[in-house]
Amino acid sequence: MPHQGLLGDQILEVVRANPDCTLDGLMLRVSGASWSEVSLEVDRLSRSGQLRLTKSRSGLRIRLRAL
Repeated sequence: MPHQGLLGDQILEVVRANPDCTLDGLMLRVSGASWSEVSLEVDRLSRSGQLRLTKSRSGLRIRLRAL
């Protein structure tokens, strides 16, 4: 399992590079982590206000939250 901070940084990098990223798309771009690890980290980042999750026809979209 990747260190939580490193995984969070990797997720934020992917979302910055792919602003309309879906959860499935994120899974394809994050390496070295299981689906559950990525899901838990996305949840943590969302609860801390760094990401925003929205539901769309193609699945959950992940965006950086505007600060």
